[in-house]
Amino acid sequence: LITSAGQNAEVQIAAVLAKRAGLNYTLSKQATAADLENMKTLVLVLGASLKGLGAAGLDMNKERERVVMLIAAARKAQIPLLCLHLGGEVRRGQQTDDLIAEVLPLAKMLIMVKSGNSDGFFTKLCQPKNVPLIEVEKTADAQAPLRQAFK
Repeated sequence: LITSAGQNAEVQIAAVLAKRAGLNYTLSKQATAADLENMKTLVLVLGASLKGLGAAGLDMNKERERVVMLIAAARKAQIPLLCLHLGGEVRRGQQTDDLIAEVLPLAKMLIMVKSGNSDGFFTKLCQPKNVPLIEVEKTADAQAPLRQAFK
């Protein structure tokens, strides 16, 4: 199950990458616990977009609540969490960083565009919890590690 954490446009890119990687997936931009049925992995595409939130009729608090409840349901069902951060530095900001800091330590792995970690923010979150951090130069390069994650 691929969903956005922040209603970003990169969730569509994640779906394209998954398709090219030959993965069987469902895309739901506003997934809820009910969408986890029969799913083997929850893929969260991290990054807040005020435009995306507005179009979805959400504010950051409602989106955070949805994401936290979704992760809790996934954990209860023992569905692993894979995080993607594909927007690089432009998809960072206080709202995004606060959400990432809350959810990333619960992930089994993070695949991200390297430019988004120029300040070491993701490294600082991943290391204490031993979350594998895979950095790629550009978004398209995330396809190979995404495929590997599901082998």
